[in-house]
Amino acid sequence: MNTIGVIFDLDGVIVDTAKYHYLAWKKLADALGFEFTEANNELLKGVSRVRSLEILLGIGKVTVSETEKQKMLISKNEDYLGYITKMNANEILPGAEKLLNTLDALGIHYVLGSASKNAELILKQVNLYHRFYGIVDGNDVSKAKPDPEVFLIGAKKLNLSPEKCIVFEDAIAGVEAANIAGMTSVGIGDKETLKAADFNFNNLTEIPEDFFSKFSI
Repeated sequence: MNTIGVIFDLDGVIVDTAKYHYLAWKKLADALGFEFTEANNELLKGVSRVRSLEILLGIGKVTVSETEKQKMLISKNEDYLGYITKMNANEILPGAEKLLNTLDALGIHYVLGSASKNAELILKQVNLYHRFYGIVDGNDVSKAKPDPEVFLIGAKKLNLSPEKCIVFEDAIAGVEAANIAGMTSVGIGDKETLKAADFNFNNLTEIPEDFFSKFSI
């Protein structure tokens, strides 16, 4: 029996849906009359939908009622769903499938730990859903990253203690959540941005063949 497990974030690690979030949020910002840039969109990585809206409204210095916020969240999600329902396996990020194959060969279980409430749909669209030992997404948690709740639930699905879990993340909040949980954090993306991670790689293609031999298997 393996003594380690892996938890993957979804957006920016397995698939790149940040571009679709950006388009949907930008459409909302355009309707509200202010500019929302790709640099602004970086602030929304790894945070909940509600918090993302609060950040966007803050950027535009727009104040709306709670009722209006709920309407905006529904509208944004409908736009986003319009994009992701057209996704296919071609949108799996480089190195992801090879890494899953390596984990399968080693007999290491892996789960998803994502803030997205559409994680299950996305994994099904790209034909990866059946490969995961478990899914933890925005429907399962009450606290957004950097709170470690999503990863702690993932550890329970793996039947492992947190210190036996390795988390792959592309967001500062996600790396922080993994570190707070006492897990090994692997930052995928800009090394300076994700300098708090225990290990750093630009993308999954850089993961060494023997990477998991560092840990007890």
